[in-house]
Amino acid sequence: MADRARFSELTMEHMPALYSAALRMTRNPTDAEDLVQETFLKAYRAFDGFQEGTNLRAWLYKILTNTFINSYRAAKRRPEKADVEDVEDLYLYHRVGDLQAAGVGRSAEDEVFSHFTDTEVKGALESLPEAFRIAVLLADVEGFSYKEIADITDVPIGTVMSRIHRGRKALQKALFEFARERGLVGTADSGR
Repeated sequence: MADRARFSELTMEHMPALYSAALRMTRNPTDAEDLVQETFLKAYRAFDGFQEGTNLRAWLYKILTNTFINSYRAAKRRPEKADVEDVEDLYLYHRVGDLQAAGVGRSAEDEVFSHFTDTEVKGALESLPEAFRIAVLLADVEGFSYKEIADITDVPIGTVMSRIHRGRKALQKALFEFARERGLVGTADSGR
């Protein structure tokens, strides 16, 4: 009984963040709820192996990520293919240079990003292939270090860095396309 109370005391504060991460992974509220429920069940069962004083948040995210990969990815017949090799580095930055900064210290990319809504950014993030989406979410949304992401996803740190880099490039391209469609950047820039 003491373990159950201690588990609840330590882990419940992380539930909202885990649900948000699960929702971004699964793209479906019902699946996200199931994923979090399964994560907490697995965490509870393994709680006697958790060492207090270590990073509980990272431990929970590792369980969440592995549960997602094992359960939800297995449901797919074949993995998503990504064609981001040809995406130019700093794609978005090269194309917003002609925008006038609105105010002191405001960069061209800040000006463009001020026109994006959460829905557009979320859509661009959700369009990423699964491996890139998870790496970018864990780094840029959840704030984990490369080493923590490597531990959470059980891949080498170099792979994490590559996935984050390639995911960010693909995000830049998707957001640039949105900006071009909205007339935030000129079509003359598309030749770069």
